[in-house]
Amino acid sequence: MNRKPAKPSVDAPAAQAPTVAPGVPAASSRKPRKRTPGRRPTQDAADLRVQLLDAALACFVAKGIAATSLRDIAQRAGVTPALVHYYFGDKPRLQQAVVEERLWPVMAQVHAGVQEAGQGVAGLVAAFVEGVVRAVAEHPWLPTLWVREILCEGGALRELMIERVGPVLPRMLVERFAAAQRDGQLNPQLDPRLMVVSLMGLTMFPLASAPIWQSLSGAQDLGAEEVQRHALALLTHGLELKA
Repeated sequence: MNRKPAKPSVDAPAAQAPTVAPGVPAASSRKPRKRTPGRRPTQDAADLRVQLLDAALACFVAKGIAATSLRDIAQRAGVTPALVHYYFGDKPRLQQAVVEERLWPVMAQVHAGVQEAGQGVAGLVAAFVEGVVRAVAEHPWLPTLWVREILCEGGALRELMIERVGPVLPRMLVERFAAAQRDGQLNPQLDPRLMVVSLMGLTMFPLASAPIWQSLSGAQDLGAEEVQRHALALLTHGLELKA
């Protein structure tokens, strides 16, 4: 005698699929992926920042600060403009970083050398001339940036130079030259305030314009060492220094 299969008990209903509202997709059985933070550069951050500062400085020297865009800097560094924004935000902040981390350390090095010079005028002059020539040898971009952005009308760094460097190195030199003149160690016909101009005129200007005067004078064999030697000889004998 065959028995019919028992009917399921009303007390134990069969498992049902979860109810899903119309238009809402069913939940996936896979675990949701964690959201990752915004895309960050894969290259070492410190190295990349240095690379961007170097690119910015090169563009400033080649085209001028006003004519340089963040896109120019990004292209020279081989990155996207968004990455330049990521590190510096905008051009003014990038320019400030170039000044703080490239220009000021060089000027501070020259200032330190002059400050450590002895009390004599000859030592003071030698410290300045040698400091500027050494700075240019280590940082060939310095003369061009100096002429374009500080000396030329409308230069982007002129006001910064007047406000920050002016009260330090030039005024210190003027005070020490004036003191030497009062002590009879400096030609009384010289103006201590113009001595700084003469020092710059015999160092930074020749170094910045070297390709021109080397070509015009057939003096391609003359370089920074010769400029330094000439400046020291001219200043030492022209100042009528006293032992």
